[in-house]
Amino acid sequence: MDKAKQAALVAYRGMWQDFVSAGTTSDWQSPKLGQYATGIALTNLSRSLYADHYNGLVTKGEPVLNPSVSSADPSDDPTKIIIADCGDSTHWLKYRADNGQLADNEPGGHQLINAIVQKQADGSWKVYDYGVHDVGSC
Repeated sequence: MDKAKQAALVAYRGMWQDFVSAGTTSDWQSPKLGQYATGIALTNLSRSLYADHYNGLVTKGEPVLNPSVSSADPSDDPTKIIIADCGDSTHWLKYRADNGQLADNEPGGHQLINAIVQKQADGSWKVYDYGVHDVGSC
């Protein structure tokens, strides 16, 4: 089971790292996005990046993550793992691509993130869904 938890945490961190990388240019078609994300998570990542691309925004910096496994199901040989995180977006903000200015006056901060990571048919682990709560939620 520890192996499954580790694999789920690697997938979670990998998804965010790929999103950070794609966010520097708002590359909503980045093939890397599907490396650790699938389903609703992959759709949400792509849509978010497309919206930024459409609105002329890019994201600079990166979040600070501190994920932990909150549950594994079934417990003896997990195929679904729930991750809870208190991500810090203080140094991961949106900027206008044309002039490099901050996109808004909203500071980042600590945000509760919940994610569902599922074992895939090929044995890999991918984030299936996630939710990011408001700044100050953790």
